[in-house]
Amino acid sequence: MTTLLNRERPPVFCPGCSHEKIVRVLDNALQQLGLSGEQVVIVTDIGCAGLFDTFFNTHAFHGLHGRALTYATGLKMADPELTVITIMGDGGLGIGGAHFLSSCRRNLDINLLILNNFNYGMTGGQCSVTTPVEAATSSGFLNQLEPPLDICRIGVAAGAPWVGRAMATDGELSAQIAEAVFYQGFSMIDIWGVCPGRYSKRNKISLKQIEKEMSLLPAASGIVPANERQEFGSHYRSLAAQVQHPGSVSGINSIFSPPVRDRCNILLLGTAGQRINTAGEILCLSAMSAGMHVTQKNDYPITVLRGHSVSEVIFSRSPVGYTGIKKPHIVIALSAEGVARRKNVFSLLDTDSLIIAADNLEIPENNARTIKIDFKALGISTPDRALASLKVLAGEGYAITEEMLYAGLANRFTGKQLNEARSLICKAGQAEKRS
Repeated sequence: MTTLLNRERPPVFCPGCSHEKIVRVLDNALQQLGLSGEQVVIVTDIGCAGLFDTFFNTHAFHGLHGRALTYATGLKMADPELTVITIMGDGGLGIGGAHFLSSCRRNLDINLLILNNFNYGMTGGQCSVTTPVEAATSSGFLNQLEPPLDICRIGVAAGAPWVGRAMATDGELSAQIAEAVFYQGFSMIDIWGVCPGRYSKRNKISLKQIEKEMSLLPAASGIVPANERQEFGSHYRSLAAQVQHPGSVSGINSIFSPPVRDRCNILLLGTAGQRINTAGEILCLSAMSAGMHVTQKNDYPITVLRGHSVSEVIFSRSPVGYTGIKKPHIVIALSAEGVARRKNVFSLLDTDSLIIAADNLEIPENNARTIKIDFKALGISTPDRALASLKVLAGEGYAITEEMLYAGLANRFTGKQLNEARSLICKAGQAEKRS
């Protein structure tokens, strides 16, 4: 097998940098596996390790610092036949620590080589998550505050099924990388080396000393039997194949003529529990039964069960490019919280606008025509008031007709729910409208 190195872009690391040796070792490993450039993608992020993808005639993806494993995951899921090799430094690993843990847990067939030289070499020699406590870095005393991480122990604890550790100068590294790449699951190798441009200038340390430090740590040389399990991608595809897929989505037939000439903006203002979002959805389904383009945008706080609930609905005879509403044509106001959330829109309303509001609700000053509904007198509970308001709106023939509303209900509900919704609509039809 021929080399996969890019002869037009030879490695350009500092003299004595371990990274250059790893470039050639990785090339040897890919040759041992008989892989062509079309079969391999090298994924990198920022830092000296991030240069690797330019030195190979393979597919490549270069992304943000610490995020290489996320890109590798997407590539492998999209094309399971690709051999995906991720190159990260100890800096990128620290920045993307959560992605590292997720990759160990997930066990997708991607391979991670960690080029560990104990500092951020490219950006000035700052301490990283693997910097020894006694080392000198450009970060001053900061590395004395946090003990270095043993990447391999973390990988094993997080579920990685293949974990290795080696010196960049190890004569068996090429074979170890080939074994890791060949393994069907997540594999990682923590490769220790020297950074002559930054780390070695402040720390008079040799490869022999680094190797001695490594010997004090637990060995990591391949398969972790306790973590072996089915590879994520194949497992995902086998489970997905068993899922019963829903049938094709039924369409909504356009059978009515809409009262809207061009476009209608409707704003529903309520509070949690008033089913504002559901009412907005029914409005959309009603308009679709008349062939209208529709959009719905909802606004509610993170608490969900408390606070305002706002729905912005647009009907249009032409496609809607922007879903926001600056000036509504119709406002359905059912709670003080909802009104407070959009109080500024009321000053924009003119005499052609319509407000449908709860009888006991204080509405900001405006020029719109207002219909107030005494829901309490009708015996309509708070959760049903938004739907009841749609009946009042349909009675005005302003945006939807009653036929469109009933079609919207039928497209949203079935069985008992549909019957209850229809009964509520009939009750709302008895409303005494008071301007």
